Amino acid sequence: MKCLILCRVSSKEQEETGYSLPAQEKLLTAYAQKCGYEVPKAFYISESAGGKKQRELFDEMMSFTKKNDIKIIVIEKADRFTRNFKDSVMMYEWLEADEQRQLHSVKDSLILHKNSRSQEKLNWDIRVVFAKNYIDNLSEEVKKGQEEKIAQGWLPTKPPIGYKTIGEKGHKIHVIDEQRMPLIKRMFELYATGNYSLKKLAETMYNEGLRNNELNKIDKSRIHEHLTNPFYIGMNRWNDKLSVGKQETFISKEIFDKIHNLLRSKTTPKYSKHNYLFKGLANCKECGGQITWEIQKGIIYGHCNHYRNCSQKTWSKEFEVEEQLLDVLESFQMKSPKIADWIRKALKESHQDEITYRSSAVDELNRKQEQLRQRLDKIYDDKLDNTITQEFYTNKAQTYQTELDNVSEAIKKHDNANLKYYELGVNIYDLSQRAKMIYLKAKQKMMLNEQRELIRLMFSKLTLNEGKLAYEYTPAFKLLHKAVQATNSSKLTNLNKNGSGIFELSKESENTTQPDAYYSKLNTQLLG
Repeated sequence: MKCLILCRVSSKEQEETGYSLPAQEKLLTAYAQKCGYEVPKAFYISESAGGKKQRELFDEMMSFTKKNDIKIIVIEKADRFTRNFKDSVMMYEWLEADEQRQLHSVKDSLILHKNSRSQEKLNWDIRVVFAKNYIDNLSEEVKKGQEEKIAQGWLPTKPPIGYKTIGEKGHKIHVIDEQRMPLIKRMFELYATGNYSLKKLAETMYNEGLRNNELNKIDKSRIHEHLTNPFYIGMNRWNDKLSVGKQETFISKEIFDKIHNLLRSKTTPKYSKHNYLFKGLANCKECGGQITWEIQKGIIYGHCNHYRNCSQKTWSKEFEVEEQLLDVLESFQMKSPKIADWIRKALKESHQDEITYRSSAVDELNRKQEQLRQRLDKIYDDKLDNTITQEFYTNKAQTYQTELDNVSEAIKKHDNANLKYYELGVNIYDLSQRAKMIYLKAKQKMMLNEQRELIRLMFSKLTLNEGKLAYEYTPAFKLLHKAVQATNSSKLTNLNKNGSGIFELSKESENTTQPDAYYSKLNTQLLG
């Protein structure tokens, strides 16, 4: 007669202390041979597998017995067969369907069948109850441990790629994986440019050497998971709740938020074998639809697909649209070298009031930060002294940690802003003066992404109307273009044009402070 054996190990510790799956198989096979049973198949279930996987294996085993007309199942003991009443009911139904079917529990010295006495069934049911009680208690203890881990600021599971786990059991923490960190950081930075689809990013990172734990390519769905995982900015997500983590970070919140907005937008480029210059950047002026780009006889054309009612018929040549764009970039060029130097000086000197404000704000934030740290220390001591409940501690600790994280983030922004405020206005101005040169240099080196990034930085919208380019600047460049045009058209100061075609300050205006005041105000507007 044929029988089937089921081997099950409940934990990693049992595997390491002699209760391994091979050990069970040896015991059950010897029992089957002693009884004269043939064993065509053995099933193995490890508790380290997920609950869904365990259920699939159990259902597969029961289906196998029915399909192959196997009458006997041999197990080590009750808690190796089931730890829930559903499986027990299924087993009873299986036994009731055929008088020849039997369940042998070797270490319980118990054989169940359709006609078993009520005492034997009660014996089995009691063992199932105890097994279920054990797993319920184990589950409660695991949840308590996970909650405590979260309260301490650590994620109670494996960290995402770019981090590794160190420490002994019960004291494990997550630290930066120095080998993979640069690749993960680059992955975030590349997607933040807006020039990559998820599929293209997955291929790019694979070519640059990024692999998953199995040394395979990371697919785009998993790339999406990483890009949206708050763990990288110091937040732990557990059971759909966010809490402040203690892990060191290497991704800025600014980049993370920018990526979040890109993933929600409809302008992120779709994967394509051809990566055209204006792909995803230009729309039809008439209907608003996105311009489609394609190659015909070696020439790249852009045209409207007329998804809406639209009368546009012109197929615009890419190089002609690019020439129009270059004319726009050139329009930022300041014609007077003396005024150009004056503007840079005024922009640099416009941050004095900002310094005073930032110093005052940072002092107040530092005071608040120290106060929150003291409150966290106090409630932690209260928890250790059992003067407050675990639930109260968890809720208050999370509140204080969130506030502390917000304060720390604000301090970091102020620290970064000091340098940015000194330089940003000047950098935007300098970029505007060199925009055409930077663009042409990137084109010469065939750095298409850099060309597209410059376009995104300077323009919020590009449209085509029968081949003619129209545009809207981003806020900073809109203000700057207005100022440059005012200067070049002599509206800011009295300017004279000499014979060489270069604009120079008139003698009467050389000592005026009007440009300083004008560009000081401009700098404040540029920096918001």
